[in-house]
Amino acid sequence: MKKALIVAPSWIGDTIMAQPLFARLHAKYAGLQLDALAPRWVAPVLERMGEISEVIDSPFGHGQLSLKPRWKLARRLAAGNYDAVYVLPNSLKSALVPFLAGIPKRIGFTGESRYGLINVRHRLDKVALPLMVERFAQLAEAPGAALPKPIFHPKIRSTVTDQQKTLAELGLVRPLRIVAFCPGAEYGPAKRWPAAHFAALAKSLAAHGCTIWLFGSPKDHAVAEEISQLAPGLCRNLCGATSLAQAVDLLALAELVVCNDSGLMHVAAALDRPLVTLYGSSSPGFTPPLSDQADILSLKLDCSPCFKRECPLGHLDCLNKLSPEMVLQASLKRMTA
Repeated sequence: MKKALIVAPSWIGDTIMAQPLFARLHAKYAGLQLDALAPRWVAPVLERMGEISEVIDSPFGHGQLSLKPRWKLARRLAAGNYDAVYVLPNSLKSALVPFLAGIPKRIGFTGESRYGLINVRHRLDKVALPLMVERFAQLAEAPGAALPKPIFHPKIRSTVTDQQKTLAELGLVRPLRIVAFCPGAEYGPAKRWPAAHFAALAKSLAAHGCTIWLFGSPKDHAVAEEISQLAPGLCRNLCGATSLAQAVDLLALAELVVCNDSGLMHVAAALDRPLVTLYGSSSPGFTPPLSDQADILSLKLDCSPCFKRECPLGHLDCLNKLSPEMVLQASLKRMTA
């Protein structure tokens, strides 16, 4: 195989967790050209992976069928003469364009009854493959074959040149000690540590000489602003002020990253930054931070993980009772490790 396409996931964290698959494909097929079809909001992390040659824009939003534009995209992909495509999402729509493009080998899990659309079909054994990174890596093997382990941790790059360029673009001066907070979580409030807890942690870390930078999307600006107001003069709210590529470069400068279970958690892990992650409604048993420098904090209450967007019991004890003091101790330990 000389040329292959990846149909990438629609989530940043999932895309990060697919990188070990890309590395395995290059190891199996010398000289492979590996391109990716991806939504524009995840493209920047693919562009930071050495395994990906070209990122092709997938302009479709969540749930859009858009048959005519999909046909046009399929014609473009057909001209690329790909030998194979690895369809990482399990949806029917994600397999449609590669089928219309006539790519000979269309590899993926059967998913939403995608018989015919996927012609190299893997059946998912959730017990044998509990982690998402394992499920992606399995696609490098023949259907039914055992998954070789260990799976190396995802890696994305941020060079000194990238970092200096980003600092200059944003008019930022690099502080001596940066601690990054990622207070958002796209999935919902049941994954978000309280703003007051983040603010209390900011005050404690500032007393240790740290400057706090807050990262996230425009949707996270309000909660980051609340943290900034509760810890006056200690936080720089960068939520919505950076591109994803710029956030990657700034996170690479951090001495520590404290975050919820989110896409930026996986970015920080792939940058090999010291990391303290906070779990409430979700479980590290499926999508943990893949890093030797990550600590996972979870109270493991009887009611969690519930995997709900909002606390069904109305108290959010899984995160409210995860105290700033507990997170501070983990943070200081990780910073001196």
